[in-house]
Amino acid sequence: MDTTPSAPTTGAPAPGAPNPHASADEVEAAWSDTKLAQVLYHDWEAQTYDEKWSISFDERCIDYARDRFTAVAGESGWPYGRSLEIGAGTGFFTLNLMLAGVIDKGTVTDISPGMVEVAKRNADSLGFSLDGQAADAEELPFPDESFDLVIGHAVIHHIPDVEKAFREMFRVLRPGGRVVICGEPTKRGDFVARRLSRLTWWATTHATRFGPLKEWSRPAEELDESSRAAALEAVVDLHTFEPDELERTVLRAGGVNVRTATEELTASWFGWPVRTFEAAVPEDKLGMRWRMFAYKSWLRLSALDKALTPVVPKGLYYNVSIAATKP
Repeated sequence: MDTTPSAPTTGAPAPGAPNPHASADEVEAAWSDTKLAQVLYHDWEAQTYDEKWSISFDERCIDYARDRFTAVAGESGWPYGRSLEIGAGTGFFTLNLMLAGVIDKGTVTDISPGMVEVAKRNADSLGFSLDGQAADAEELPFPDESFDLVIGHAVIHHIPDVEKAFREMFRVLRPGGRVVICGEPTKRGDFVARRLSRLTWWATTHATRFGPLKEWSRPAEELDESSRAAALEAVVDLHTFEPDELERTVLRAGGVNVRTATEELTASWFGWPVRTFEAAVPEDKLGMRWRMFAYKSWLRLSALDKALTPVVPKGLYYNVSIAATKP
């Protein structure tokens, strides 16, 4: 079990309508209630999340989702009949894996009703039928042995009790089913990425205050809102992981055939400052040429990182993914 300290919790809020504009009192309460913070923060982000992270449902993101899945879980067993995603956000992982032919029928959950709402809307736009509901990953509202696959992307670092969540994932899996969780931050990778992001934010917001670069500055109220939301990351980002420790957690939760894979070393050193820069300047200042430069540079660095895996320790990479089977 990851032992990173987390804020005390008072239990998950009851699922309800999305709340994208939390009151000052709700935000204050969230500082001492991590599950409330998860709902408020992700409801706030839901409407702009796809733009913030350049999420799409085209060849670029289909390849990304499929490659991340296969890096740890391989290509056998496709298509999986019934898949459940925990912490699905706006549906990025499930919908792109459906487009890739990995998943046949998808169900999504997220503690944020706002995220589930956007995920279902994204599915409708793609012509998919997608089941979805707000749910706490530590108490999944499904019968035993309901799914062939349980997936997640960049989610378990938000969950207070990681081992309990994995036990729930195995509970709702049929025997022989698989859990595949991708894109979780490692301890050392996250340490470097956060410092690069903070430095980039400081440099960009200061450089665009005056002179010829002032037109690249976002309005002060937008920067203030982003800063307040970013402050809640101290409450919603609960864990980072050592790959070996994560494997032991999944074994204790009941998984077998457990394996991890790590990705993004130099790609994260490039990618996190790029994302931060994009968040700090007006979107209309960045055109398609910038997007393609950033994406192709990330691809080249990711290829380099893969070539370095035989000689670089797993824990130095930014992302760790894990796959396991239910006995």
